[in-house]
Amino acid sequence: MENIKDKVIVITGASSGIGAAAACKFVELGAKVVLAARREDQLKTLTANMGDNALYVVTDVSKRADLDNLIQQAISKFGHIDVLWNNAGIMPISFFDEGLVEEWDRMIDINIKGVLYGINAVLPYMLKRGEGHILATSSVGGLKTTPGIGVYSGTKFAVRAIMDTLREEVAQTIKVTTVFPGATQSELGRDITSPKIKAAFGNLANMPKMNEEAVVNAVIYAISQPGNINVNDIVLRPLGQTR
Repeated sequence: MENIKDKVIVITGASSGIGAAAACKFVELGAKVVLAARREDQLKTLTANMGDNALYVVTDVSKRADLDNLIQQAISKFGHIDVLWNNAGIMPISFFDEGLVEEWDRMIDINIKGVLYGINAVLPYMLKRGEGHILATSSVGGLKTTPGIGVYSGTKFAVRAIMDTLREEVAQTIKVTTVFPGATQSELGRDITSPKIKAAFGNLANMPKMNEEAVVNAVIYAISQPGNINVNDIVLRPLGQTR
């Protein structure tokens, strides 16, 4: 964990859940953190006691210009970027016959385009510098799909494909890690509107879940490895989750 000290780490989806927990832990370990999300009030609250080691940038990852601005703001503040964690994501799952197309579009825009825009914004800087680490949050739904999560799972399979390809393209210079969390105690899924999902699974409250810190600790392991070690994939589930 000492290898995290003084690293400049940019995190999207940082206003709550895994992203917020990560930002707090990274600052505690001596990193410099840039928090990105849409909800400025929560970003302000999170960074209020972090001092000069934290910066927040209001960011909608579905907008390419916002990701470009995020990376520019991070570099202006801290001089460089060591790590970008494309963590932002939404999960309004539903069955196909419900036709919730607007929710499908939102998942595609945030879960897929957000990752692509983040990569596009940061990669030139990292390649010019000759080092860096890009992470993205997929899901165990990006490894196996089940009824009711088709579009969400499709976006997370896409993240897996994007990151695998990126790793092969930049393997000589840039570290690339994909994180596949199982059910986690976060806001993910709270935007579900599907009556069929609610009838089948309720509000997902009774599912086995792990806390955000479990995912954060796994990511700390990945980004604290020596310079010649790349942790490609991290898969973790709470005990009791079978899929």
